[in-house]
Amino acid sequence: MSEQETDEPTVPIVCEACGTTSRVALSDLRESLETHNEHRHDGEEIAQVDPVIADALADAVADDLGLLEDE
Repeated sequence: MSEQETDEPTVPIVCEACGTTSRVALSDLRESLETHNEHRHDGEEIAQVDPVIADALADAVADDLGLLEDE
């Protein structure tokens, strides 16, 4: 089944060292990052979720948990 045929969200990942970007299924994110970094960067965490998306997600989660509300 192709990515377009699933309802699973995809996440953009970037590797500035390699000059690559791609999108992977959310369920494959951890494995994809670990595999890329292990094979290309000796395990160093270079490839990552697109920082813009990661920041937006972190803000959304913090807001959902009430961490951004004034006391």
